[in-house]
Amino acid sequence: MSVVPVELLPHLRRARDVADRNYAEPLDLAALAAAAGVSKYHFLRCFAAAYGETPMQYVTRRRIERATDLLRATNLTVTEVCTMVGYSSLGSFSQRFTELVGMTPTQCQRTQAGARIPGCFVFMLGLNSAIPEKPAGESGA
Repeated sequence: MSVVPVELLPHLRRARDVADRNYAEPLDLAALAAAAGVSKYHFLRCFAAAYGETPMQYVTRRRIERATDLLRATNLTVTEVCTMVGYSSLGSFSQRFTELVGMTPTQCQRTQAGARIPGCFVFMLGLNSAIPEKPAGESGA
């Protein structure tokens, strides 16, 4: 495992912040590396060394975490959630969701009983305003 130069850490955090804010947008390695101000291959190596996962694994995990929140808290369909978190293919979304969460998106949606936020509020207020995210490290179990 390589050691990341201390002076590079703020740049990596900046790129991670871009991924956190824009996870629903098309993101690629080049865009995140540009946010960090380094070449994409150097960025890839340093990001993985610093955070224990590649930048795209990080983006995927953030998308699936947000999808889990939306599926449990709203009455949006799986397809609506899929597109809201940045996936263009329902099949890819469902496969990745199942791999990371251990259940299908529909099964996840059914685990939450009770009142849900109407989808119209989510669309009206925007994805990030309507459903507050859990603080880092807080589990949904």
